[in-house]
Amino acid sequence: MKRFLFLIVEGGGNVPAQMSIARRLVARGHQVHVLADRVVEGEAVSAGCRFHTFVRAPQHNTRDRQADVVRDWEPSSPVAQIRRVGNHVMFGPSAAYARDLLDTIERVRPDALAVDCLPFGAIVGAEKSGIPAAVLVHYPFLGAVEGATPFGLGLHPARGWLGKLRDRVLFAIMRRMSRFGLAPVNAARRELGMAPLRDVFDQFHTLSRSLVLTSREYDFAPSGLPAHVRYVGPQLDDPSWAEDWIPPWPSGASSDPLVVVSLGSTYQRQEKAFAAIVQALGRLPVRGLATFGTIDVPTSHVPSNVVVARSVPHAAVLPLAAAVVCHGGHGTVMKALAHALPLVVMPFGRDQKDNGARVEVCGAGVSLPPTAGPARIASAVRRVLEGPAFHASAQRMAAVIARDVREDRAVAEMEALAGIPGTIRAGSGGRLR
Repeated sequence: MKRFLFLIVEGGGNVPAQMSIARRLVARGHQVHVLADRVVEGEAVSAGCRFHTFVRAPQHNTRDRQADVVRDWEPSSPVAQIRRVGNHVMFGPSAAYARDLLDTIERVRPDALAVDCLPFGAIVGAEKSGIPAAVLVHYPFLGAVEGATPFGLGLHPARGWLGKLRDRVLFAIMRRMSRFGLAPVNAARRELGMAPLRDVFDQFHTLSRSLVLTSREYDFAPSGLPAHVRYVGPQLDDPSWAEDWIPPWPSGASSDPLVVVSLGSTYQRQEKAFAAIVQALGRLPVRGLATFGTIDVPTSHVPSNVVVARSVPHAAVLPLAAAVVCHGGHGTVMKALAHALPLVVMPFGRDQKDNGARVEVCGAGVSLPPTAGPARIASAVRRVLEGPAFHASAQRMAAVIARDVREDRAVAEMEALAGIPGTIRAGSGGRLR
């Protein structure tokens, strides 16, 4: 038995992805501790982990729009949004996250660490501890290395010298926009007796491993991928808080295809898009199941062929579905593709445009702006339902994801960090023996 410590910041879909790895480590007989926001305690305990909460670092709860301190859904400029996330999570509380992690390490004495990629202070603390550690990247790899695609813009891979110039210019702009984060990160490092960094994103590459929780074939894997970065496949567990669900349609009552609508577990002003999607499905010969998540209960007319619910477990409904309309959250996209379902992606922000671009490039769906109207949405849904190429591409991705799930490289990498021999071949790039 080995002892693992996970540090997780509550940010929606990142929690079940990381908790999935923790749960499987527990199932293999290891002791797993989770240091996280208080709202995560139920999920940690449900996974069989021992829970600790932050003492110095801020408490986050993006599932409750009143408790959400980041509020990245409020209207503001891209610069203001970056500063808001940076000041509240990524950079500002660096010293607090580092100290909380080091204090918990002192009590737990773990053999290996897994830290969420969002709080840079957690990476500082993990580096200071000297314990073998991995950064868990719960979205596509978007580091500023040769061949990478800039974050958050929904760009397709660069082509030719003009595309490479585009990426160099955009990465330079992003570095400049994030320069404010260097001061708090370096302050945390100086407090711990560590040398300062010249670029805040250098902190991202200071640990033994960066484990990217997606499939390499799905991502725009850059040519300059550092050796310590490993693709370990998506983590497909539903959150433990997902409500039980019984299909509302009598068996055999309709042969119309089922279209599932899922716009995320955190608030992003989805009300208008949700209403437009529901009306779009009402124009099609389909059955619709639309989950409204954190928005208020819809009061507008719901077509007779559409059922609305707060939430449903993806594992229960996706095997019955023919297509998915979603916000482009990485977890939702991966679960849809794991079931060979084509997608219509309507991204609101964060990494969602990037996932929409990857769905388009792999051929498994289309991406629309969140302001699209019912007619445009209905046309897109019809395209993915009736287009054989979309289904074939989704089936190819399902095979890739099934391979990744079977190999479970995430657990293998964590066990290798903890000193369990024979799980990862040296120099194999993270491939299993």
